[in-house]
Amino acid sequence: MGPQEPEQNITHMDASLYKAAVEGNIEEFNNKHGLQLESLKTPNHDNVLHLNLATQENATLLFNIILSIIKFFPLLYGCFSPPMRDLITIIRGERRSDFIEQILSKCPSILLQTNAKGQTPLHVAARYGHSAIVKLLIKSCAKARDGDLEKLGMDHVNAVSEMLRITDQESNTALHEAAGCGNVEVVKALLEFEDPDFPYSANKKQETPLYIAARRGDGGMLSILLDKLKSAALGGPHGRTVLHAAVMARDAEAIRIILEKKGNLTKERDEDGHTPLHYAAHLGSRFSVVEELLKWDISAAYIGDKKRGMTPLLMAARQGYLGTCSKILSLCPDCCEKVDNYGLNLLHYAAFRDSVFRFGSSVFKRGGAEIVYGSVRNLMELEGAFGVTPQEVYNTLRSMKQHHKQKQIKELLKELENDQVAEEPVCQFRLPNVSTKGLEAIRNTHLIVAALIATVTFAAAITVPGGLESEKGSKQGTPFLIHEAAF
Repeated sequence: MGPQEPEQNITHMDASLYKAAVEGNIEEFNNKHGLQLESLKTPNHDNVLHLNLATQENATLLFNIILSIIKFFPLLYGCFSPPMRDLITIIRGERRSDFIEQILSKCPSILLQTNAKGQTPLHVAARYGHSAIVKLLIKSCAKARDGDLEKLGMDHVNAVSEMLRITDQESNTALHEAAGCGNVEVVKALLEFEDPDFPYSANKKQETPLYIAARRGDGGMLSILLDKLKSAALGGPHGRTVLHAAVMARDAEAIRIILEKKGNLTKERDEDGHTPLHYAAHLGSRFSVVEELLKWDISAAYIGDKKRGMTPLLMAARQGYLGTCSKILSLCPDCCEKVDNYGLNLLHYAAFRDSVFRFGSSVFKRGGAEIVYGSVRNLMELEGAFGVTPQEVYNTLRSMKQHHKQKQIKELLKELENDQVAEEPVCQFRLPNVSTKGLEAIRNTHLIVAALIATVTFAAAITVPGGLESEKGSKQGTPFLIHEAAF
């Protein structure tokens, strides 16, 4: 036998104490004399507070089940939800607060203990939206005995700030967790004790609390964060900004709030050269989103991306979003003159989607701005890099006959399908194909025609010129022209 590996020191918790921590039963802990709470942990290093805060009570669980049913009845939902939610929050908060307060009075040092993920009890409370507990934990930290703070290497002055800024293994603070949870009251409680000039850094996903709130499309939380955090970073992953994130959430109100405070973000590009308006066009966002972006900065409609030089209008056409195209054109008519790096224009992309004529009928016939639609009409005659007009693209892709440009165009469409914007791939191009049944019918027709041709050819080859004698007698079956020299 080889040498045995040393056994790991696995922490565990007594079953009765584990259950008491989950249920918030303080009596069980009061009955255990000489209990060292700071060393009481699960294999994942969760302490008593971690366990209690991560547990959802039966009352809350029942409430959520009932709520999921009655939400299909708007009138009942509106009457039932707010008061019941408030009642359960009060009951839950009071019971949980009493348990946690008594645990902390026994052992204040567990307040800053982290589990295997590097999370403090404050992280867990923020994640699950326990606003009353968040306030209690902050208050407990501020009032902790000097001796306990000294054990943790902290002084009384900066104790709260240090706790608020502790990051877990993913570099998330409690504020990151609160932003992801979407509980405004938790965010307010955390920011009440924070320095407004403190710049919350991004986590390992390159997301700040502000970016997380924007990605959720949470206008209320965005408003609070932008007001309270004076030095908040506006960036995010892949070179995006919080405005990109709000557009990804397709929330016009969140976009409006960001633009009111940070309007200079409209032309900011991600690492692929996409602006927030590119995102809105590609995702087929609500018209209100497109309108809100263009209301603040019309010039964003003329910006091409890094890879193909595509404007937002071309991206909307590539996806087949004709309504979005119409909305952009109504606000900035001449942006239709912009072509991509291949020289392809708005109607080329509409032709790829089999929507060039539907687009024409919806745009050309709208009153009030004939000059706009005259500009679009002119695009029908423009050739791209392939030397074909939108009309020719449309005919080529839908013709049963081979066209010398057909293969080249289809290769371009395959290439376009590999693109993505805002983590959303380009919609697949559905080119018309003859069905299997149709191919079978065509094949049978070809066989019949071939058989007829063969029959006629064979008959012509074996038929004697002039015919044969048909009358009975010695000459029956002989050629009529047998005595002719030419025969």
